[in-house]
Amino acid sequence: MKKKWLSYPYIIWMLFFILIPLILVFFYSITIRTDEGLAFTLKQYKRFLEPIYIKVFIRSVYLALISTVLCLLLGYPMAMILAGRDFKKKNIMVLLFVIPMWMNFLLRTYAWMTLLERRGLINTFLSFIGLPSLNLLYTQEAVVLGMVYNFLPFMVLPIYSVLSKIDRQLIEAAEDLGANSFTIFRKIIFPLSLPGVTSGITMVFLPAVTTFVISRLLGGGQFTLIGNLIEQQFLYVGDWNFGSAISMIMMIVILLSMGVMSRYDKEHEGGGLW
Repeated sequence: MKKKWLSYPYIIWMLFFILIPLILVFFYSITIRTDEGLAFTLKQYKRFLEPIYIKVFIRSVYLALISTVLCLLLGYPMAMILAGRDFKKKNIMVLLFVIPMWMNFLLRTYAWMTLLERRGLINTFLSFIGLPSLNLLYTQEAVVLGMVYNFLPFMVLPIYSVLSKIDRQLIEAAEDLGANSFTIFRKIIFPLSLPGVTSGITMVFLPAVTTFVISRLLGGGQFTLIGNLIEQQFLYVGDWNFGSAISMIMMIVILLSMGVMSRYDKEHEGGGLW
């Protein structure tokens, strides 16, 4: 590109709102204020290795993995339905997946609270038909449900985008050679959709492992995740150094996850039919 000056506004934007904040977070994570002034230390990183914080980290990864698997199990069939030639209203269905994303994330989570609470719509309906009410809100299952609901479109849309671009002649050729539906899915459709699957897994797992709104509202503060821990350090405890250290650790974990998924995606580029 000869007109490189067109990229200068974006470079300035990234410098002021991405690079400099990251440098500040890293600076806070390796410093501590003493009577003599600032001192460089890795004490905050060592503190994260305490059992109580490792437990929070494991819980965060565990719930994020469950949510990602559920999104994949629910999202892949839905993406196949949307990508099907015989499905006439795919545009309407795609719009129904996108419309909730136009609403504020916090409002969507509050909506689930009205459904799951003791006097919510679900328990009201159960009482109406003579069944006992259930303890749905402030449970680990409610947190997972909130994650799946909020992040499911991020799984469906990438897979749908890849499936809709698969050459139908490959499927027709497999059918002409006598392959059944399961063989076609196992040998052609699923391998060719792996780029969309890896993108969906990445787009669901990364926000799920760092979320704090869902666990605070639907979990009632009973299930502290790594996002809640970071929020507490900055807003309530006032320990910006430890909060920055946790943020840097999570950033490293996220970058490693993205690197692994990117490498896996490149290894299976082209579908991996063989």
